[in-house]
Amino acid sequence: GIEKGKRGDFKGAIADFTKAIEIDPQYAGAYYNRGLAKEKSGDYQGAIIDYTRAIETNPQHAGAYNNRGNAKFNLKDYQAAIADYSKVIEIDPQDADAYYNRGNAKDESKDYQGPLADYNKAIAIIPQDAYVYYNRGIAKGKLGNDRGGCADYKKAASLGHQGAAQLLNSEGGAWCLKMR
Repeated sequence: GIEKGKRGDFKGAIADFTKAIEIDPQYAGAYYNRGLAKEKSGDYQGAIIDYTRAIETNPQHAGAYNNRGNAKFNLKDYQAAIADYSKVIEIDPQDADAYYNRGNAKDESKDYQGPLADYNKAIAIIPQDAYVYYNRGIAKGKLGNDRGGCADYKKAASLGHQGAAQLLNSEGGAWCLKMR
């Protein structure tokens, strides 16, 4: 199933993982991987069901909580996504992706202050993550902190974030390049 999923054959991967579940209904990995295949094929509801089964089988499965949060995020259920990302952080406080994802979900739910703490924590764990700097820059801008946002865009661009580099080199980003 994993190889089929890597090749983009999600239908085949789902069938293989379903067979594995039939053989061992307590195998959390099969539910998790079937959830991945469903999520990648756009079946977010089906993915949530499988991630939930993986969690029921293994309550410490941080990856299942994270990916269930991603599926909920894609369905615009931001509060439920935040709850799942928070559970990942409870299980593994050093999971930078969970802080990043939770920050994004807070931002989408119009909580513009909330993402800053999550992005700061993600940066403390992985200081070279260009995407976190870029999103933190957006969050700072939404809060009126143009100078702080600009500094984050510059840092993101220096770390290779193409969107930040394009913004800075565009007419709309000229203000930032002039800022010291």
